[in-house]
Amino acid sequence: MMVTSISRALLAGCGALILASGVGCTAFMAPRETIPATIPGPSPTSTAPRELDMVSLPPYVIEPPDILMINAIKIVPKPPHKIEPFDGLLIRALNTPLESPIADIFSVDPEGTVDLGPAYGKVRVVGMTIDDAQDAIRKELTKTLADPQVSVSLAFSAGAQQIVGEHLVGPDGRVNLGTYGSVYVTGLTLQQAKQAVEKQLSNKLEDPEVVVDVFAYNSKKYYIITQGSSFGDNIVNLPITGNETVLDAISNINGLSQVSSKHIWIARPAPNGVGCEQILPVNYDEITRGGVTATNWQVMPGDRLFISEQPLATLDARVATITRPFERLLGFVSLGTAAANRIVRFGLGTL
Repeated sequence: MMVTSISRALLAGCGALILASGVGCTAFMAPRETIPATIPGPSPTSTAPRELDMVSLPPYVIEPPDILMINAIKIVPKPPHKIEPFDGLLIRALNTPLESPIADIFSVDPEGTVDLGPAYGKVRVVGMTIDDAQDAIRKELTKTLADPQVSVSLAFSAGAQQIVGEHLVGPDGRVNLGTYGSVYVTGLTLQQAKQAVEKQLSNKLEDPEVVVDVFAYNSKKYYIITQGSSFGDNIVNLPITGNETVLDAISNINGLSQVSSKHIWIARPAPNGVGCEQILPVNYDEITRGGVTATNWQVMPGDRLFISEQPLATLDARVATITRPFERLLGFVSLGTAAANRIVRFGLGTL
């Protein structure tokens, strides 16, 4: 009667375990059966991409700590522009001697002046409008020329130097544009970031136009986790370029370690936390020895490539962890016993 009750309890427990394993997401240490992976694209039923069937990643979304490259195509200050140090002025003058012409771009030095040459000297123009600077230069040239005719225009603005170049996306999601302020670009595509930067610049510039590209892809990564057989796991993160496969990822860590097994899989997080994660098993021997590409999956941002440890290596490490303290203790005892026997047999010797 007691045996029957125990059997019934065991059957009920097994049934509950089977029922629980078939509901919702499961979390086991070993990879489960492959879940068909869907990707954005024309065919919603397409399987996970692999070596000979790769897909292009969706438009890149900017996040910290990406580095953006911004190039200025059209940077024209809104009138009236106040001349600043390091602005470039195109100055032309008529009725000048042939040996000392004035027809060139002159940079405004840090002191706020333009140097017209040894024959004419310097003219202070910082803080002036273009028209005011033209009058000031004409007035200065009348000291050495008869009835000089002068024209001044803005060749380039010093503010463009604050725009052009590499810009780090800060932890607050913004890029700094110097005196033009900062722009929030996190979560935007490159086209949207271009529009956001141009909108910010339009506060001080006339119809600005820039080109925005990614200089360093720092925010999109995948991870390689190598179990260390009780010596600690090794985790490496690498940036996504859009063309990595499992074989590429393993080659980036110089292959499998001495304690690694060939039990490998990719754990792919569920998009936006909706649904279950995907487990994509990897057949290492087929990929490396046979050239079979069926499980040489394309690596996606956020993927975890897990390389499990060898069971025997793990067992050896755990046994060593337990026995090593006793070995050291026995070694000390043996060393002490040998020293005591030597003293008893030969004495302490002469000092």
